[in-house]
Amino acid sequence: MSEVLRYRRASAWEYDLILREAEKYGELKHRTFAVVEGKFRDVYAVNGRVWKEVENLRINPYAYGTFVGTIKVDNLVEKFYPNVEFFYFVDVKKNYAVLTPRAGFLFTTGKDVPKSGVRSYNWQGTKKLVIYDENGVILGIGRINPGSREKFILNVTDVGEFLRRNR
Repeated sequence: MSEVLRYRRASAWEYDLILREAEKYGELKHRTFAVVEGKFRDVYAVNGRVWKEVENLRINPYAYGTFVGTIKVDNLVEKFYPNVEFFYFVDVKKNYAVLTPRAGFLFTTGKDVPKSGVRSYNWQGTKKLVIYDENGVILGIGRINPGSREKFILNVTDVGEFLRRNR
């Protein structure tokens, strides 16, 4: 059974969902997003010039842009759930943590991070943090747990998840 996919530019409402999520961390640096509707609404960051070409195609594209997240309905409310790549399109100024090399390794293997493994962090409002290594490379998304020293940052998702997935 083949599901029909619909390719289109993100609507104003969807763009607003994306923008609101970015504002929790900083400023959105990208403006052109596309949506592929199937079982879910997958969101892609698309190069503006490429998108103009895609819009004029008479066939559906095989692929375009970078997958940055999914829009889902959660408790009757639409919400944008970003993935790790989304934060390459955001100028992150708040809600982030920088890990030591050992803690960064732990995090990318799916483990939680103790407070001693956090070199610095900026936490304002949301429980989710963008996790970086010392070189500014995004390692993933974590959830701060300020009440614990042993599991200070809980792993939500990381760049190593793809390799650990069961096939």
